[in-house]
Amino acid sequence: MCLILFAWDVHPVYRLVVAANRDEFHARPTAPAAYWPEAPGLLAGRDLAGGGSWFGITRQGRFAALTNYRDPASHGPEAPSRGGLVTGFLLGDQPPVAWLTAVARQGAAYNGFGLLCGDLRDLWYHSNRGGPPAAVSPGIHGLSNHVLDTPWPKVVRGTAALEQVLQAPAVDPEALFALLADRTPAPDGLLPGTGVSLAWERLLSPLFIDAEGYGTRSSTVLLVGRDGEIFFAERSFAAEAVPGATATFRFRAES
Repeated sequence: MCLILFAWDVHPVYRLVVAANRDEFHARPTAPAAYWPEAPGLLAGRDLAGGGSWFGITRQGRFAALTNYRDPASHGPEAPSRGGLVTGFLLGDQPPVAWLTAVARQGAAYNGFGLLCGDLRDLWYHSNRGGPPAAVSPGIHGLSNHVLDTPWPKVVRGTAALEQVLQAPAVDPEALFALLADRTPAPDGLLPGTGVSLAWERLLSPLFIDAEGYGTRSSTVLLVGRDGEIFFAERSFAAEAVPGATATFRFRAES
């Protein structure tokens, strides 16, 4: 993922609300969100190049999502795929803090990442470019290609929009998809300096990205109710930001 906007323990109906965009080169092969044949309790997209995932949830309500940490100067082409950190948690049974503590011990082997792991009770975060794993505090948060709640323009704009959506008694998934579709670029004076060119900083600054050969490949909405009801929807996009199918799943978390 390149942008995860989420509300943890804020809304009276939903324990967790997530709106996220995955940005990637269109040439990288991807399978859309589905239950995995070899792991029927796992609902996630699949990176067919690296074998892992960027966002998923299980029938027990275990949730994980990953972003890249943008620092091209330190990128190691031989580093292991970060997507395995998502599926490793989802297919295991360790509490979020235990999994992230284990990840932190081997984090130097990976290129930069931000990782959210949670269940129906707890939500934790860790970045191998930040500090040790930490519990996520109740509130509205944003994670892009830096550490949690770094005030990049897209994070500030996205969390403000999410706050407005959460004013409704029942969150409308289409309202979350609409905020993820925002293509407003940030002014040059607010752009971060992450080691890419100014032209790329501009292209990467909106919530929804549409560049030559690269862009938002999917938008995902997740609602985890306090009663255990889970709603998951993924909307795919082809090259030139052409919208494709929207896959929708509803289920109650198993005990």
